[in-house]
Amino acid sequence: MPNSPTPRLATYFHVHLVSDSTGETLNAMARAVCARFENVLPIEHIYALVRSQRQLDRALADIEESPGIVLHTIVDETLRTALEEGCRRMEMPCLPALDPLVSAMQRYLGAATTSRVGAHLRLDNDYFNRMDALNYAIGHDDGQGGQDLDQADVVLLGVSRTSKTPTCIYLAHRGVRAANVPLVPGRPLPDKLFQLQNALIVGLLISPDRLIQIRRNRLLSLKETRDTSYTDQEAVRDEIIAARRLYERHGWATIDVTRRSVEETAAAVLNLLHKGHGQVEVLG
Repeated sequence: MPNSPTPRLATYFHVHLVSDSTGETLNAMARAVCARFENVLPIEHIYALVRSQRQLDRALADIEESPGIVLHTIVDETLRTALEEGCRRMEMPCLPALDPLVSAMQRYLGAATTSRVGAHLRLDNDYFNRMDALNYAIGHDDGQGGQDLDQADVVLLGVSRTSKTPTCIYLAHRGVRAANVPLVPGRPLPDKLFQLQNALIVGLLISPDRLIQIRRNRLLSLKETRDTSYTDQEAVRDEIIAARRLYERHGWATIDVTRRSVEETAAAVLNLLHKGHGQVEVLG
């Protein structure tokens, strides 16, 4: 039998993210790009709210100590030039992450860009709508606030550990009012749920094996070792079957979260919202 190939060791490298705002956009872009490479693990250095020469000098000193690639979203021309010249002097790649997109959009629109720092973080109606949605998600987590479920855009149902809460929080950051109601054996669902007219109701599904794994990990984190029905294979399977029958009985849309991240589940919910509540669609 031929020898199996030696597994390739992961390659570590430094990536410096320099932003004059919160750095969230830059961080998301860097992670999305790095995810395209196998066995490559970035060591992230984030420099947020860099708006003065002194702050930039500290970032450049750190960059010199840990050579790597530099990505930035600096708008101020003076700071941008100083950063790019500093990296050129150290012979390190320095890439303005948003420039290609901004240039393409500028050509298409024929419009000038703004040089205002943090222009995407305006305290406008969208911002306050997101904050309102976040407060709603927190106040309607795990079946709370059932008396005003009719104010929700989305209500998520699911057995324990199907990522209902983080999905609602993620949706809130997109301005969606999301509540979640747990399916607990022996506990009745709120009457208000069956009277909703405008909210999208989505049932979350998951494979029994995956759910047991998640629940066992949860119990381990709590240092709980006792055997309970929470992780019993037959009990878990019965929970999931009951949930599926409930969704089918009421014609509610379903999403299988077995192999989905929270972001992917939220995206699937947004797709259902955009397509309209009248369509029931099973998303695997």
